[in-house]
Amino acid sequence: MDDLKEKYLGLIANAADEAAIEDLRVQAVGKKGEISLKMRELGKMTPEERQVAGPALNALKDEINSALSAKKAALADAALDARLRDEWLDVTLPSRTRAQGTIHPISQVTEEITAIFADMGFSVAEGPQIESDWYNFDALNIPGHHPARAEMDTFYTHRKEGDNRPPHVLRTHTSPVQIRSMEATGAPTRIICPGRVYRSDYDQTHTPMFHQIEGLAIDRDISMANLKWVLEEFAAAFFEVDKIEVRFRASHFPFTEPSAEIDFRCSWVDGQLKLGEGDDWLEGGGSGMVHPKVLQNAGIDPAEWQGFAFGLGIDRLAMLKYGIPDLRAFFDSDLRWLRHYGFNPLVQPTLHGGLSR
Repeated sequence: MDDLKEKYLGLIANAADEAAIEDLRVQAVGKKGEISLKMRELGKMTPEERQVAGPALNALKDEINSALSAKKAALADAALDARLRDEWLDVTLPSRTRAQGTIHPISQVTEEITAIFADMGFSVAEGPQIESDWYNFDALNIPGHHPARAEMDTFYTHRKEGDNRPPHVLRTHTSPVQIRSMEATGAPTRIICPGRVYRSDYDQTHTPMFHQIEGLAIDRDISMANLKWVLEEFAAAFFEVDKIEVRFRASHFPFTEPSAEIDFRCSWVDGQLKLGEGDDWLEGGGSGMVHPKVLQNAGIDPAEWQGFAFGLGIDRLAMLKYGIPDLRAFFDSDLRWLRHYGFNPLVQPTLHGGLSR
């Protein structure tokens, strides 16, 4: 036993790595190790011999195991020390001024708009981007002969020959979300519906996919005056000016009656747009009082409830506020463009903290 002890303690002390330690453990105390085989010989000994050899073998086994554990820990400490010497960080170096990634202007503007309307009591509603013909057109009082329902303007999903089910479309506006929300919650309600929409158009100010935000407020005594106030408050907060004048121009939309185009007072000075002052007007979107048939289609009694709705283009608002000249650049995934127009991902837009920091 003394020879075994001296042998293995010497080998353990000279082991160079954890793999060598594991090999020595198997040789000494493994199932077929030398010490384990010695312990199997206890059965062949007399009781008197076992009383002497048994405790001695157990003590040897414990000592070898302790030596193995100590050497393994020492090797681990040495490896950690070596790693700490090689891997170091100079904490006196200046930190990065901003995170590597940036928030896309569309995401930023959506968050800004949401923060503004949330402060006015509007909640966010969402719906599917592939809609049935009913929710996208019929429920919104858009007749079958309307140009918006033509395939040259709207993306219809593929149907097998002989399939007579109503068609599905890539939604052309987020107005279907208003119908779904009214069906689910009834009246009164106050929601905004941001999201992607799709139309067959492509140039400097139009893309096949773009983003809209629509608002809806239903109650018993809502009027166009409430709509005008909401839009004025939104525009002043979004463009971060003290006050902005909103003008209504008579228009026609199948889902509102009366209907009005939204214009914001502005001026152009040296090619630069200034909101809230001047003699020019900037078109912002469409609005009006919700058509009684739309309320009926959503399960709301128009004799008891009324409300307003409006729609704004998120992409256009982003272009106006941040001076982005071409809508198509929003979808190019150009990292240089994103670094230039992107926003700090660690800053959440809020009214009290500032929307566009």
